[in-house]
Amino acid sequence: MSLNLAVILRESARSHPQKPAVMIGGTSVSYAELDVLSDRFATGLLARGMQPGDAVGLQLPNVPQFVIAYFGILKAGCVVVPMNVLFKAGEAGYVLADAGARLLVTWAGAAEEAAKGAADAGITELFVLDTPGVPHVGVGRPFEQLLAAAPSGPPPLHQADPGDTAVIVYTAGTTGRPKGAELSHFQLFMNADTPGRLFGIRDDDVVLTVLPLFHVFGLSSILNLCVRFAATMTLVPRFEAGTVLETIARDRVTVFEGVPTMFIALLNHPDLDRFDVSSMRVGVSGGAPIPGEVIDEFERRFGIVILEGYGLSETASTTTFNVSAEERRIYSVGKPIYGVEVQIRDVQGQVLPPGREHVGELVVRGVNVMRGYHGHPEATAEAMAGGWFHTGDLGYVDEDGFFFVVDRQKDLIIRGGYNVYPREVEDVLYTHPAVAEAAVVGVPDDRLGQEVKAVVALRPGKQATEAELVEYVRERVASYKYPRSVEFRDHLPMNATGKILKREL
Repeated sequence: MSLNLAVILRESARSHPQKPAVMIGGTSVSYAELDVLSDRFATGLLARGMQPGDAVGLQLPNVPQFVIAYFGILKAGCVVVPMNVLFKAGEAGYVLADAGARLLVTWAGAAEEAAKGAADAGITELFVLDTPGVPHVGVGRPFEQLLAAAPSGPPPLHQADPGDTAVIVYTAGTTGRPKGAELSHFQLFMNADTPGRLFGIRDDDVVLTVLPLFHVFGLSSILNLCVRFAATMTLVPRFEAGTVLETIARDRVTVFEGVPTMFIALLNHPDLDRFDVSSMRVGVSGGAPIPGEVIDEFERRFGIVILEGYGLSETASTTTFNVSAEERRIYSVGKPIYGVEVQIRDVQGQVLPPGREHVGELVVRGVNVMRGYHGHPEATAEAMAGGWFHTGDLGYVDEDGFFFVVDRQKDLIIRGGYNVYPREVEDVLYTHPAVAEAAVVGVPDDRLGQEVKAVVALRPGKQATEAELVEYVRERVASYKYPRSVEFRDHLPMNATGKILKREL
């Protein structure tokens, strides 16, 4: 048996050849064109001496060339290593060396740092995509050289084993150096096919694609899913609320997938009411727990349902999902998808019974769990102890089998012996009319071990004092939970997907 993930593109090009696969700024690339261009890219890689199993770094923003290169790398039998376009030289060099990459595709905006990182990793094959408005820095070869030659024979589609590694996705490195989660062709196919069927994606859907395609959420839950079901992606290279709203109106977007901070930013846009968002039929939230107040307000303002899911890089994105408005449990991340098991365990590894009073770590096993961390057998053994992937996330399951994520284990605040889950406090802060962004962290305290602190950004034109916010939360949670201090910032630090970076706070 063989399975190359790129078959999803080949099949959609066969069934919907003239359908737009990607759109950006009023232009589009059809499925037939995308199939041909990725064939040429694969041919270019093979002409450069790439062999099946070789790792190729892919460091591009949300532009059509990312999709072309992604499927071209897969068709050649090589392994895709998606990389953040904001990487500095040391970060790029580390990922390239750790993955054993032999070639790097980057863009002009990242090329200077990428070239240094590639040199440190011993890579001489560097190809750079020039984009309008971004100055060329004079390193590497033009991206177009990899598209120069058409296949001399049948279009390339390496016959991979379903268990072969297709993509190495690097974790955020919040607990140490980033590690590369090896995801197979079969895992990624299943994590496009199953969620797509649950979610009811259609070939006439237009999916707003602002989540970075180099992140597992964008890669697995948008790119792979859309191509599997021949939907259209409208690409937005960088999140800006006004640009997203303009794109929704212009391209008649039907599906918006994002992280909570994106939903919040859209709600807070001062000119929201002047944009026509009537084409939207559903929103999908992931990447971090979405505050209940945000769900309620977004659904009220946009007239759509938000379905929340849960997953990690190590689980090829989707692990649990709320499948519809009728079957969802609001504020829950849903139930495990097909072929996936999830349990809640205590610190001794015992399975906990249902109930919100039984909070423990989520552990996962099934078709979505990575092969392991590339080149790190000890880290793999630790993460996969007992045959289950230990997520480091805390949550509980209710009597009906719906899972609720409370917080990251490492974010838990222990104040005077009492557990404080930051998300619970953050949810209260988000109900305050002046709060746009909120993060709750633990700070050292000589008497209690840790004290609760909130860091917030206010909505434009709104005012609030530290005393006001402290009192607001104090009235709504137990006395040991409310923040004793509040720090105000213009914006909270976020990663490329819009997830708030608590480690920087």
